[in-house]
Amino acid sequence: MWIRNEPLFGRHVTLQPLNLSHTQGLQNAVKDGESWRLWYASVPKPEQMKGYVDRALEAVQLGDIAYAVINNETGKVAGTTRYYQVDAKNKRAAIGYTWYANSVRRTAINTEAKLLLLQNIFDTYSAIAVEFKTHLFNQTSRQAIERLGAKLDGVLRAHQIMPDGSLRDTAVYSIIASEWPAVRNNLQHRLGAFPCSAT
Repeated sequence: MWIRNEPLFGRHVTLQPLNLSHTQGLQNAVKDGESWRLWYASVPKPEQMKGYVDRALEAVQLGDIAYAVINNETGKVAGTTRYYQVDAKNKRAAIGYTWYANSVRRTAINTEAKLLLLQNIFDTYSAIAVEFKTHLFNQTSRQAIERLGAKLDGVLRAHQIMPDGSLRDTAVYSIIASEWPAVRNNLQHRLGAFPCSAT
């Protein structure tokens, strides 16, 4: 394994390796905002969460690193995120499968989670590049990725079949190693604008 499956600790959040005990917390988190109703998002319904976690853990056996995002202030599960398509030979991976409870959006939670993930892969594991992928029509996700400082590499047209049968065009972004210092400074600056409380 190139990236160790171990917790990442921040001031506002802890990224805990995902396990079955997080299922109920994720069910509670997804009910806050009902993100599964967004046609362009791949977020499970509460009753689908057990299967979602099971599939995530299967992916971990194949090389993904999946996390439950824990709000340090409340101790509750705020959402989930993951390294996937981990390519040890070429020192690159994608970050995705990320969603949060509505109550923690636009707080320090996502900002610090991204900082922890990027800091880990670039500083600890000397990654060459990190990718982010999202539905072309998911403007909220695209804007969040662009605020990180990621650059648009291109669009994969008719890339995936969505659960409703529609075809997803996927916007692909990346951050390369030479860009990481500026991205880190941007994230640290943004994180400094939040109080110690995550809410």
